[in-house]
Amino acid sequence: MTLDETPLRSSEDARFAGLPARPGKIIAIHLSYESRAGQRGRRPAFPSYFFKPSSSVAASGSTVERPAGTELLAFEGEIALVIGTAARRVATSKAWQHVGWVTAANDFGLYDLRANDKGSNVRSKGGDGYTPIGPQLLEARRLAPATLRLRTWVNGSLAQDDSTAGLIFPLVQMVADLSQHFTLEVGDVILTGTPAGSSVVVPGDVVEVEVSSGAASSGRLVTTVVQGSDDFDPAVGSMPSTDDTQRTEAWGSREAAGLPAEPSPATAAASLRLSPDLRAKLERCPVAGLSAQLRKRGLNNVTIDGVRPLHPAVKLVGTAKTLRFVPNREDLLASHGGGYNAQKRAFDAVSEGEVIVIEARGESGSGTLGDILAIRANAAGAAGIVTDGGVRDRDAVAAVGIPVYSSGAHPAVLGRRHVPWDVDLTIACGGTTVQPGDVIVGDADGVIVIPPALVAEVVDDALAQEDEDAWIAARVAEGHPVDGLFPMNAEWRARFDAEVGAK
Repeated sequence: MTLDETPLRSSEDARFAGLPARPGKIIAIHLSYESRAGQRGRRPAFPSYFFKPSSSVAASGSTVERPAGTELLAFEGEIALVIGTAARRVATSKAWQHVGWVTAANDFGLYDLRANDKGSNVRSKGGDGYTPIGPQLLEARRLAPATLRLRTWVNGSLAQDDSTAGLIFPLVQMVADLSQHFTLEVGDVILTGTPAGSSVVVPGDVVEVEVSSGAASSGRLVTTVVQGSDDFDPAVGSMPSTDDTQRTEAWGSREAAGLPAEPSPATAAASLRLSPDLRAKLERCPVAGLSAQLRKRGLNNVTIDGVRPLHPAVKLVGTAKTLRFVPNREDLLASHGGGYNAQKRAFDAVSEGEVIVIEARGESGSGTLGDILAIRANAAGAAGIVTDGGVRDRDAVAAVGIPVYSSGAHPAVLGRRHVPWDVDLTIACGGTTVQPGDVIVGDADGVIVIPPALVAEVVDDALAQEDEDAWIAARVAEGHPVDGLFPMNAEWRARFDAEVGAK
């Protein structure tokens, strides 16, 4: 099929009435609009994607079921690109030539299953009817990709109104990027993301999505939400579940979800304490394993770089209490450096199990703590101290025994480079952001920062991976080659499951 040909509608299956034919692939992007990224509080550096099954496609006028026992079915109005000519390794300058048509889509998602899918969205976004597309195809060659308008209505009220000018990643970049990994074939669909305004819908709600450019319009894509009656079977798969994080992201905000406002960082830190069981798990788990699990969840900037332990054999586990230094300026040092300054207040206020994390901008040209403050922190039951600045009285600090990570030793006092400024706020330490209450774990490899909401699942998965790696190491020690074993192929996986499951 070429762009000069009129698209042939699929007559044999009404689900695909809004498309030339049943698509071979549906590729959806995660975060792509500036407004949505602002709402979520995270902005991706590069696009990331997931697949949706073609069986999820539905035509305008169809219904979508909210499964029994679930609460968080959310709409996402999107612009759909339909490939008109095959694309493989195309440049951004040529990418739009491979888009045949543009239309409206609704990327429904069931947040009750989102955590179970861990980013794949296989079940949370793959259900029957979860991808309505249509009703009319607009010829891409007649459109300017940077000026498309997207609107969504719920029960007649405008819920989303944005344009492709608000995209983080232009449409042509998505096409070019995907084409460098696999061939985009005729009829494939790219769902280009949703702006702010996506929220939860309930049975009886009617959602409409329209894509337009000047007078050209896809028409309104209409979907009605209905209540499903079939239950999920716990004997064959994981069950739906929700928490406040999923409710917040599904509704768009804590307020919309009917949840109380987030506490301030200081309040949150004061309320967070690691349970003995969770602390014990973290003490068993190497930082490298925690880092790998956070990376799987898209968190790469979570290591405090440039710091080394005074006691490499001692594990550091605790929650962050933060302290910020600013560069020395003589008048500010005079007004803020003496008396009961922020540094002294932080060390006096530290609680049992907390880690004092100090922002010193990587400046190691003076000490940021000495033996007296180390003694004070240790006496208060602090779990440790992390600073991306220097340590004064290094040997005396080491003798205290409290875990300390720093950028090195320096004999100069604080005021040579720093002014103690404030406490209990979001800081930068060793190139990463640290908030009060963040979970801090350190060993000989370094120090990592774990968001509190993720720590339980991250440590469990990391320990499971450690068990797997230990089993693999034992097989390698027996003389088996690593090929097929690390990572495990199907044969080795079956053996591992049989042996481990039998214990």
